[in-house]
Amino acid sequence: MLRFLFDEPERQASGRLGETFELMDQFVLLIRKRMAAGNAAADHNKLCSYEVWTLGLSASLNELEQSCYAARRYRESITSELVSQMTAEEKLAYSRHVYFDKNSFIRVFALLDKLGILLNDLLGMRTERIKPHFSYFTVLRNMRESKAHPSLTFKLNALKEKTKEPINRLRKRRNTEIHYMNTEMQDDLAQCRITDGGLIKLENVQVQLNDLAQGLDMVTESLRLTFQYACSLMRSRQA
Repeated sequence: MLRFLFDEPERQASGRLGETFELMDQFVLLIRKRMAAGNAAADHNKLCSYEVWTLGLSASLNELEQSCYAARRYRESITSELVSQMTAEEKLAYSRHVYFDKNSFIRVFALLDKLGILLNDLLGMRTERIKPHFSYFTVLRNMRESKAHPSLTFKLNALKEKTKEPINRLRKRRNTEIHYMNTEMQDDLAQCRITDGGLIKLENVQVQLNDLAQGLDMVTESLRLTFQYACSLMRSRQA
């Protein structure tokens, strides 16, 4: 979708990413098979919701991966440490990097929250009784405290703990961008206060990209584990 910006062919999803897309496709096929079997109207409506949510998650994962890739590719053209040292071409590459970087870290949490909605309904967790406007992490905590679906809960929780630090940094950047100021200007402000208007260094874009890569991996693996479980659950319900 965005590879054309770099004169590259479209991505062919492989590895864990490809497996995740395949599992979501399998889940949609299982849903359609069950709907075709002629279930009650209420069940049919719920299955339709699962189908729409799954297709939305698949599209969101594709958009997230594409945005992460574009942010990484534009970062390759950034070599200066100081804003004042940048050429016009480098400033343009930096602006494009910032755009796709923001797009990516905001999408990480938007996608996780969509996953939380599906998990909450599919597993009957009723997290809305605890918190009306819940996040993926609230659903996961509810699953853990309720000891529900332990085989899936253990894996998702272990993944959350493993990626806690980069995800927390991404969350802080997301919250800053949405509620406070442009994230790329936060370091500028800090440096201005320290140097009294001295030369402004760029934020550490490579460290931020490393966090973003781990965020994408966490999201992809969370989806893979969820839809692997969801496919097994749907097959057992059809038996």
